[in-house]
Amino acid sequence: MNHGRVLMAIVSLCFILRGPWVAIVWAGGEEAQRSPRSTPVRPDRTSASGVRDDDLDTSRSEIRPLIERFTVDLGSLNRFYTIPISPARRERLKTFYTEWLQRLEEVNFEALSLDGRVDYLLFKNHLEYLLRQLDIQARQIAEMEPLMPFARAIIELEEARRRMEPIQSQHVAERLALMKRQIEEVRRAVEAGLREGRSDGQVRGSGSGGITPIRVTRTVANRALQTLQSLRMTLRNWFNFYHGYDPLFTWWVSEPYQSVDQTLGSYMDFLAQRVVGVRMEEMALGGPQPGPRRGAGGPQQPTTGEARPPVPRPGDTSDIIGDPIGREALLVELAREMIPYTPEELIAIAEKEMAWCENEMKKAARELGFGDDWKKALEYVKTRYVEPGKQPELVRDLAREAIAFLEQRDLVTIPPLAKETWRMEMMSPERQLVNPFFTGGEVITVSYPTNTMSHEAKMMSLRGNNIHFSRATVFHELIPGHHLQGFMTARYKPYRNLFSTPFWGEGWALYWELLLWDLGFHKSPEDRIGALFWRMHRCARIIFSLKFHLGEMTPEECINYLVERVGHERANAEGEVRRSFGGAYGPLYQAAYLLGGLQFRALHRELVESGKMTNRAFHDAILREGRIPVEMVRAILTRQPLTRDFRSSWRFYDLGRR
Repeated sequence: MNHGRVLMAIVSLCFILRGPWVAIVWAGGEEAQRSPRSTPVRPDRTSASGVRDDDLDTSRSEIRPLIERFTVDLGSLNRFYTIPISPARRERLKTFYTEWLQRLEEVNFEALSLDGRVDYLLFKNHLEYLLRQLDIQARQIAEMEPLMPFARAIIELEEARRRMEPIQSQHVAERLALMKRQIEEVRRAVEAGLREGRSDGQVRGSGSGGITPIRVTRTVANRALQTLQSLRMTLRNWFNFYHGYDPLFTWWVSEPYQSVDQTLGSYMDFLAQRVVGVRMEEMALGGPQPGPRRGAGGPQQPTTGEARPPVPRPGDTSDIIGDPIGREALLVELAREMIPYTPEELIAIAEKEMAWCENEMKKAARELGFGDDWKKALEYVKTRYVEPGKQPELVRDLAREAIAFLEQRDLVTIPPLAKETWRMEMMSPERQLVNPFFTGGEVITVSYPTNTMSHEAKMMSLRGNNIHFSRATVFHELIPGHHLQGFMTARYKPYRNLFSTPFWGEGWALYWELLLWDLGFHKSPEDRIGALFWRMHRCARIIFSLKFHLGEMTPEECINYLVERVGHERANAEGEVRRSFGGAYGPLYQAAYLLGGLQFRALHRELVESGKMTNRAFHDAILREGRIPVEMVRAILTRQPLTRDFRSSWRFYDLGRR
């Protein structure tokens, strides 16, 4: 029997039974301090299932039981407190996060192994972030409250039902009648505000006829509209719980509920058309809600209505609104990701990388006979697409080519099962309006025109998914990119998914674009232009997404920037911006691709180019540490001494050097 595993089981049991105040003594500490290169290789004992002993997750982190318990308990709370804007939910979560921070403080940090220290710091950082997000959420809700003073009544009705309190049907009917009057009054106040003209901020002032006008920005109105969609579904579910099952309730409440629902629907139509500038039939029930702004770092907090963005129409960008969070909130997000840079510094990094890309574009353009006119060379590359029906074959062949390249150079371990189980699907025309390019993982979803598209839409899809653009993205989506990382993180330290970050998730896939460029994977000038297009695209993502959240660019300006600066087809640029600001991704998600890739490249220089690790050992070690901020990956691989008060300080990019 493996004595280390027995010891780990004992330590984990102590944590579960007695909590983190147990004085931790880690007998395997000396072995835990060995570097990845000096870890002894165990005999290759392969079971009948094909799984070797050294293929298994042998995490020794003493904090793992705490993280797993927190994750389970948080899930229970989120399934009970389902209304994102509920004050009760916010207070309960604040108490929950604070108690866990206090519990973590009781851990003997000095006695922890390196894995334990990393998990301690990740957990503490995550809890502090969640608490800061509650404050940001409260400010967002306060901005919306003048548009929905009746929301509290809906919340109280649903939360009383959740607590299984007896229903007072006549009293409820009176509350619904009052709610209807409140909706009508707030609508008149917004109409009065529109007559007086919009202002840059939301204010209340004196109006004629005793009405206090409400003036509101389009952004806040859109956020309120999405929240009202969810609240309307909450009220509907509340009503259906009692209706027909409780005769007295049905007698008292049926008519007041139907009246409120109709009035609320009319008010939402008014907000959508007159303030936000979209049609309600274009919006799916539900929508992004105020709450923790995370991208690949985890789902939005649950809602009673499924969160979905407005349904787009080809050529129409009126639905692209977004919700700029401002510089202060961006700094909160960067602290969570352990990125010790300001938004302005990150924009400067992107502009420097963009300049390098343009210079390389000109080199490739000259090889093709276009001089320094790289945009003309790019237009030529866009004409090199396969005929209809042949795109799946192209993707298959490109995937196999990338795998062969990796294996010939022994760059990373590719488990046979990972090669065997990836799959392919075709993307619908509707989804291509939001995702004009490939998406990937275990399933690569291929964007390509269908017979139902207009001629213009077909040509944009063909040009945007040409042979050379595809060559630079298939390995990003499959192996060694998203499919391989998903395969490995499901098997090694999955508890660290709580700390998921796009700087690791998207950064890993983008890093391989950088590395394969350096290794000569792209041989022809057409292939290099395809790869450079995507790198410019990722530079642009940093610039336009951060400037949008800083209030320096509008969605339309972001679209124009992608078309004019990068060379996107306009429909594809619209889809890219719609995807970026639709509410499904966090504010740093688009910036995380290149910035995360640059972090991994800096770490590669530090450990591989210096001769301390081989490529394969380096890449395998990263995949076994989970989806965590890259600075913590660096701390693990370099055996960095860590203290309880650790703060991010790794300057992974030197603006004076490229």
